[in-house]
Amino acid sequence: MGRSRFVPQVRAAQTRTGTDEQGLRLNQGIADQRLQNQRITRSGPPGAAKMVSWLGALQAQEYGPAKWSLGLRLPPGVSDAVVERAIDRGQILRTHILRPTWHFVARDDIRWMLQLTAPQVHRTMSNYNRQLGLDSPVMTRATSIIERALGDGQYLTRLELGAQLERAGLPGKSTHLAHIMMHAELEGVVCSGPRRGRHFTYALLADRAPQAAGLVREEALSKLAGRYLQSHGPATVRDFAWWSGLKAADAKRGLEMLRADSAVIDGVRYWSLGRSNPVTRRRTTAHLLPVYDEYLVAYRDRVAVPHTLYSSWGANIRHALVIDGQIAGTWRSKSGDRGTEVQVQATRGLSPIERRELSRAVARYGRFLSRPISFRSADRA
Repeated sequence: MGRSRFVPQVRAAQTRTGTDEQGLRLNQGIADQRLQNQRITRSGPPGAAKMVSWLGALQAQEYGPAKWSLGLRLPPGVSDAVVERAIDRGQILRTHILRPTWHFVARDDIRWMLQLTAPQVHRTMSNYNRQLGLDSPVMTRATSIIERALGDGQYLTRLELGAQLERAGLPGKSTHLAHIMMHAELEGVVCSGPRRGRHFTYALLADRAPQAAGLVREEALSKLAGRYLQSHGPATVRDFAWWSGLKAADAKRGLEMLRADSAVIDGVRYWSLGRSNPVTRRRTTAHLLPVYDEYLVAYRDRVAVPHTLYSSWGANIRHALVIDGQIAGTWRSKSGDRGTEVQVQATRGLSPIERRELSRAVARYGRFLSRPISFRSADRA
């Protein structure tokens, strides 16, 4: 088992004031590394599609926030319109992959990633599909109808495809249609097409990603583990299993094939890939993370970055204010004719430096939206 290369720089910050403080400092070091590896505090590869590929995949069931999740990892000058163009051109595809939820994935990665993770998602969805009466013959017939409808480079909305299914005597509305479309995505038949105004469309995967290649399973497993660790590490086996949707045994084997480094920190074993660059936080940082951002949802073990608050919001879940790697509040935005207002609710008092960094984070969000922006905040003492 490899020797950790990320622990020494964290240990250098320890004091001898007690185990609890040491644990906090060790966990802060993990948070700092994740911020850097996720390219939130360190510049990443240029281009939206390359950034998605670096991450492996990016959770994207909330479309607008997911674009910002990508934008905050790109150079400050990148706008929402730039990300939208990459999606419309098919450089980034939005589909169900890894887990039964939407993700952004780079065009060149979609085939091998689907081949690896789709079987597990199918197993997860099988009981729900049976309850809806969507057995294998129904799914096969529905997928064939959808494939024909999207032939010759057609881009059709979900409702338009549902109408085609209903004409053939198949269910084509609501939950039934959503499950049928997910099945067609997992089978590698369809993926996202360009948006038509405010409406999403579907396209044939063969048309949108004609050069995307598959991989043998072991190679795909190693590749996915490498993508995850390079962009999300330090992380645990449970973290990778949760993020990828793979079984724990497969997740562990993927990490071991990489000969990744590991170390036990505060009772938890973390894995990292390659030599970590030293993290020297010269100043306080503040970030407006959107709902379901990878920094928060890509981990099952939440010791290093606790977010009981974040996971307890339920139906009223909001975006997260993160200061120095830890959740410090929530935020929401409200757009009008004169611009966008960001409303911040901090869970504690903010220092003058933290307020200044929050202002910078809000300004960057405004540049991404290409809209005038303002903000107001309320601290909780």
